Amino acid sequence: MAFPQSKSADGKIIIYPPGVKEITDKISNDELVKRLKMVVKTFMDMDQDSEDEKQQYLPLALHLASEFFLRNPNKDVRLLVACCLADIFRIYAPEAPYTSHDKLKDIFMFITRQLKGLEDTKSPQFNRYFYLLENLAWVKSYNICFELEDCNEIFIQLFRTLFSVINNSHNQKVQMHMLDLMSSIIMEGDGVTQDLLDSILINLIPAHKNMNKQAYDLAKVLLKRTAQTIEPCIASFFNQVLVLGKSSVSDLSEHVFDLIMELFAIDPHLLLSVMPQLEFKLKSNDGEERLAVVRLLAKLFGAKDSELATQNRPLWQCFLGRFNDIHVPVRLECVKFASHCLMNHPDLAKDLTEYLKVRSHDPEEAIRHDVIVTIITAGKKDLSLVNDQLLGFVRERTLDKRWRVRKEAMMGLAQLYKKYCLHAEAGKEAAQKVNWIKDKLLHIYYQNSIDDKLLVEKIFAQYLVPHNLETEERMKCLYYLYASLDPNAVKALNEMWKCQNMLRSHVRELLDLHKQPASEANNTAMFAKLMAIAKNLPDPGKAQDFMKKFNQVLGDDERLRVQLELLISPACSCKQAEVCVREITRKLANPKQPTNPFLEMVKFLLERIAPVHIDSEAISSLVKLMNKSIEGTADDEEEGVTPDSAIRAGLELLKVLSFTHPTSFHSSETYESLLQCLKMEDDKVAEAAIQIFRNTGHKIETDLLQIRSTLIPILHQKAKRGTPRQAKQAVHCIHAIFTNKEVQLAQIFEPLSKSLNADTPEQLITPLVSLGHIAMLAPDQFASPMKSVVANFIVKDLLMNDRVCQFPGGKNGKLWTPNEEVSPEVLAKVQAIKLLVRWLLGMKNNQSKSANSTLRLLSAMLVSEGDLTEQKKISKSDMSRLRLAAGCAILKLAQEPCYHEIITPEQFQLCALVINDECYQVRQIFALKLHKALGKLLLPLEYMAVFALCAKDPVKERRAHARQCLLKNISIRREYIKQNPMAHEKLLSLLPEYVVPYTVHLLAHDPDFTKIQDIEQLRDIKECLWFMLEVLMTKNENNSHAFIRKMVENIKQTKDAQAPDDGKMNEKLYIVCDVALIVITTKSTTYNLDSPKDPVLPTKFFTPPDKDSSNNKCYLSDEAKTLLLTGKPKPATVLGTVNKPLSAAGRRPQDRAAGLEMGSNISGNSEPSSPAPNRGREQNSEVPETEVSENEENPVILLTVVPAKTEKKDEPVRNKSLPPQTSTERGKKRTAPAGSENIQQITEERKSEESAAPVPPKARRGRPPKAVSESNTAKNSDPNKAAGRGRKRVAASQESPAEPETTNVKVPKQQETNVKRASAQRQMDLQRIQVLDSDGYSVMDLESTPESSAEELDLFKSCESSQNEVDNTKLAERGFLKVRRKSMPKGRRQRL
Repeated sequence: MAFPQSKSADGKIIIYPPGVKEITDKISNDELVKRLKMVVKTFMDMDQDSEDEKQQYLPLALHLASEFFLRNPNKDVRLLVACCLADIFRIYAPEAPYTSHDKLKDIFMFITRQLKGLEDTKSPQFNRYFYLLENLAWVKSYNICFELEDCNEIFIQLFRTLFSVINNSHNQKVQMHMLDLMSSIIMEGDGVTQDLLDSILINLIPAHKNMNKQAYDLAKVLLKRTAQTIEPCIASFFNQVLVLGKSSVSDLSEHVFDLIMELFAIDPHLLLSVMPQLEFKLKSNDGEERLAVVRLLAKLFGAKDSELATQNRPLWQCFLGRFNDIHVPVRLECVKFASHCLMNHPDLAKDLTEYLKVRSHDPEEAIRHDVIVTIITAGKKDLSLVNDQLLGFVRERTLDKRWRVRKEAMMGLAQLYKKYCLHAEAGKEAAQKVNWIKDKLLHIYYQNSIDDKLLVEKIFAQYLVPHNLETEERMKCLYYLYASLDPNAVKALNEMWKCQNMLRSHVRELLDLHKQPASEANNTAMFAKLMAIAKNLPDPGKAQDFMKKFNQVLGDDERLRVQLELLISPACSCKQAEVCVREITRKLANPKQPTNPFLEMVKFLLERIAPVHIDSEAISSLVKLMNKSIEGTADDEEEGVTPDSAIRAGLELLKVLSFTHPTSFHSSETYESLLQCLKMEDDKVAEAAIQIFRNTGHKIETDLLQIRSTLIPILHQKAKRGTPRQAKQAVHCIHAIFTNKEVQLAQIFEPLSKSLNADTPEQLITPLVSLGHIAMLAPDQFASPMKSVVANFIVKDLLMNDRVCQFPGGKNGKLWTPNEEVSPEVLAKVQAIKLLVRWLLGMKNNQSKSANSTLRLLSAMLVSEGDLTEQKKISKSDMSRLRLAAGCAILKLAQEPCYHEIITPEQFQLCALVINDECYQVRQIFALKLHKALGKLLLPLEYMAVFALCAKDPVKERRAHARQCLLKNISIRREYIKQNPMAHEKLLSLLPEYVVPYTVHLLAHDPDFTKIQDIEQLRDIKECLWFMLEVLMTKNENNSHAFIRKMVENIKQTKDAQAPDDGKMNEKLYIVCDVALIVITTKSTTYNLDSPKDPVLPTKFFTPPDKDSSNNKCYLSDEAKTLLLTGKPKPATVLGTVNKPLSAAGRRPQDRAAGLEMGSNISGNSEPSSPAPNRGREQNSEVPETEVSENEENPVILLTVVPAKTEKKDEPVRNKSLPPQTSTERGKKRTAPAGSENIQQITEERKSEESAAPVPPKARRGRPPKAVSESNTAKNSDPNKAAGRGRKRVAASQESPAEPETTNVKVPKQQETNVKRASAQRQMDLQRIQVLDSDGYSVMDLESTPESSAEELDLFKSCESSQNEVDNTKLAERGFLKVRRKSMPKGRRQRL
């Protein structure tokens, strides 16, 4: 067959395939295409083994690479030529027929341009484009270009072309051929240039990734396939950018972190050499650069399947260090990362915990907030992802100073509780893990912020007991929640209901005012009520304006008032409440105002007053649940409570609800169940049931006669033979719900009064309680018989006689024992004292002078320290009980105005000294009762002054509690004055600043204040004054500092009304005033301004001022004034002692560093003019542990500190004691001073102690003074010597034989007083035989750590007893400490 021929430009003969005519530029495009197709067909059919054909068509192959074809404008021509060229490379492989490098470059650039045709898959020519791609990939034709110098240009163009044309219409074959083509170039070449690498990596940048997802996927697969080959190139690129900082090497330098993230996701092996470079970047000085690296690594470490943290521990540790970065955004980014890390890598939680702990205390609010979000997010996904420590961080943040953080923490915990406890989504183990949340959330209700309280209420309604549950389910949830709460959470929940009920009462009273005719008085009352409501809403300032607007709307819209009345009516059900709230909000809503602050505030109000949990149906469900618990058919055990606990808690819950929702109880079924509870053996259950009847049974007598007939005998029986609490409730129940209460009470009173027998005290307690409450509730009915009972039995037979001597000589060492160990006789006496008080409170008059007699009796009880008969038949612990009862009785009587008037200053001072009692529990309980009465504004203002004496308490917690009490009471009084315009007329009894005169007078009569110029005693006076003034002077409201100063100056112009002619007593008063002025002037910069008004002094304590004379004298000595002002003595003449080490027998040397360490517990309550390290009342943070309790006589306190070196090393520890000291620091620790003058002073004091004969130390009420330990001489002393009512004398130390012993004298009563006996009363000699020191004070040992009485705690946090705080400078050589107490001076007793 003949082949068509022609000559090429260079003269060679071109042979064409059969049927193909000559191809020249002179033919038309259509003809050209037709002929080229036949050529393509020929080359397609040829293979590499056809040597003859290869030689034959070589000129044609060269001809097809001519410029005519490569630059032809027709795209079909170009495509056909490209296909021919691709087949030519296939046929002639491995050698190409083209030898010119330039020609090869032109050919491959030409072929690359043709590959753009792959983009349109719907094109008729797409199959030819695909054939071209397939041919090139299969043959690896582009590998020929490796021989070219500028092959990189070809490859870059090829890669860019392929990445640009790939799209989602391409099938997998197209992608595979592209990958084969590109991967062969990468893997078979000598390396990948930066530009070629850029052409691949650019597809991973987020902007390009979003534009062409297929190109991104193609690049991912290409990199994964060529990872081993391309990794060094990638490492080189990142090394130049990250380490060397050569950003010009690539246009992608600014995207390095995005690229690292993508490459890590593709194949972590691509970055094996890059990760160490990131560690370098994490330590950059540029905060923004560190932030970028942190963001990158957060994604790398937090990725779900990432093992980077385990594979590269140094980088992980370096990353964790960024949690403490100085740059806030960096720390914030780290915290955000933690959430993903916890969810995707639970094994790393341990590493993260410590860093999150630090960040949970970060100074930045946003970071603390995000720590909470991180932990809660992980916890909601799976509770096992967060450990208890992480949850503890959230728990801490519920008390954060920022509301946003507190809210996030509280809401997060609430969500966890609902998910894992209520819905039990992860089983019992998970529920147990977060079971504490309910208690913690309710504890937050104790916070002062109204926002916190409102959020707790919201959480309770939505998460703890969801209000949208059905009634039975909702009540079951509440029933078992209440049974499982801790005591403080129960109190908080009760307080929440109480506050809501109080707010309902305010709204009800406001609506009642709307029903009255308009008047000035009505408007004033309405305004006061609106202010009271606004106080219970967030942002009280705005709330006042919104409540005024709401009040106007109520006045104009009667229908709105009707809806609101229905909402707060006792008969409103939960479903009705929801309807009412919807209606009210719909009426107030404004469609044109999407955000309506007024409506939001009204919603807050409606949410607080709406009964969303409790109605009659709910109470009925609760009673049924309790019945099931009684019958044993409830799910108590499954819910984690015992049946007894469930029953008791259920009754307590019903009791609380009986106060807030009394009408919901009025059903026969409910009362029948309560009657069953009355018959149960559990005393507390019966007591609660009686109280529920008392609160809710007002209609029993008229509507439920059967219940009435069953209830009366039970109440009588409880009043006669029940427990004391049951008897009290039974009497009050009868008085509250029966109309014939006189008859009922008489039937109880008569048999009880006739059966009283002092010889069986264990049977007296309940009758005394019942008689006392009957006398208080019906004073007129039982006036005559009650007076006979009091005179003939209570006083004569019971209080004035000690029948049983359980502890001969009264020498039992404990100052307090549990209730069950108290003797029945003393319990009866305590109830007898309470009966006297209730009897007087019922009469509310002193016509028969019974109150005077009672007050004298109570005072005698205090003076005699509880042993009224002085027969020494009762133990010290029982005496403590009686002292407490007497002090509390005076407090109770002082709450009644008619009795407050007749309480003498001496009796008031006696009562005040109970707060310094030697027994810790007496001090604790007395302070709580004092605080409670002051907080309710029941006690006169003068009783607030009693808290000043708490500065002397040796226990830090007691002082802190007293300070909190003062803050609370002062706040209550100031708020009351603001909210009540009428209170301005009674400022003398309400304004907190008016407590200063009472404090000054009380301290002037302090029995410890015996030497008017004694520095230590003046320091104590100053300390007590500052304890009170510090709280008063926190804010200078209305120039109060000047007012206080003026008040103290005015006192100096008067005399002591208690002893106006006693010059020494008046001098004491003036000295206390001078000390007070020093405190005021050193702590205030505005004291010298004009006083806003002239103070008024109480005439009961101060005489009218003498207008003819002015007392401007300063009664303090210059030395005392200097010491009080500076806390330092005058400079000594011998300067050599300044730098001497502090060493003394029995003391541990303390250097400056030690002093600084001991200053770690500095309190704001310390001396106002002392330097910070010298605060007087605070103890060393390293408190020695002791092995005795506070309330034991003669304790040997074994301290864990290392004893100082002594001369007699072989002598047993118990035979060592402290030498007597010349200075009495009254049990307070004086830390090592910071100044050299103080060092000199202490050194000189210690020298004098070693050389001079010591003055016997003075003890003090209720706190351990500086004292000596019991030594062997005391043990071996004559047992026949007088011991002063069981107190052991302080003997001289064996180490100081040359020092004189303290002489203890037994003083006869006849030489102490000549008290006349009045015929109208039975008088007794109050003087007692006692062991005296040089100042006439008795010495008594004091104990160390009493047990707290949980029953007496109020909303304040329970103060743990820890009187282990002792002064290191008062340690004996062998680690012993002797503490003592003062009793009342005899002069005080004589005046009584």
